[in-house]
Amino acid sequence: MQQDIALSYTQIDHGDGPLKIAMRLRPGNTDKPALVWFSGYGSDMLGTKAEALDAYAAEENLAMIRFDYTGHGESEGAFADGTISRWLADSLAAIDHAAPERIIIIGSSMGGWLALRAVQELKKRPDGPKIEGLLLLAPAPDFTNELIEPGLKEAECKALADKGYFEEASIYGPEPTIYTANLLDDGRRNRVLDGIIETGCPVHIIQGRQDPDVPYTHALKLMAHLPADDVVLTLVQDGDHRLSRPADIERMLKAVGDLVSPARSG
Repeated sequence: MQQDIALSYTQIDHGDGPLKIAMRLRPGNTDKPALVWFSGYGSDMLGTKAEALDAYAAEENLAMIRFDYTGHGESEGAFADGTISRWLADSLAAIDHAAPERIIIIGSSMGGWLALRAVQELKKRPDGPKIEGLLLLAPAPDFTNELIEPGLKEAECKALADKGYFEEASIYGPEPTIYTANLLDDGRRNRVLDGIIETGCPVHIIQGRQDPDVPYTHALKLMAHLPADDVVLTLVQDGDHRLSRPADIERMLKAVGDLVSPARSG
């Protein structure tokens, strides 16, 4: 039976007071890399893909690190205060707290961007965990600059100037999606699609061709910035942005298994 993992916390201070980062840390075999889940924009660690990964980790005796960025899920903070830099710092704080020796990062949508930035930051650390693989699901690196800003309408630009944010209707729930001027500004400082991205590990990208939020051409662009790495791109002909159907989950878990045990993919 799958062991329920108690909620735990670590703290971070972004300069305006301490906030709790909620985590669920599953123990596992220390001879294998720990899985680290990076959620998407406005998502949390209890989504369909994260829960499926945790169940897989339990079955395979793998450690797994799940957490919510500040302003998301069970963590403290206001969503509208969030930026890529803040959520990156949250991610690194959760990894530091869990202190795994080896990791495989699975990032969904914006989580794919944060995963790439986390790799860049962790590689600077002589005592950081060894990164043994990246699985990017409908990755949205630089989405603020590449996907949002080019399509801004006059009313949205005015709202950004007057109120500091704009809203748009979401197809995933009744609440509108909020984008702030701070998020857009900070996104430019965290760009990864402006040069070669050296991860130093195998990278598997799974992308739906019918994704309404992140076009599959964005995944192709990302691949062009990963020329030095072992990169596999799986295009799902009828796949959407969520990639949460049973077949999508099975595809994700197969990719994770291949990253954990490379010999399996041979």
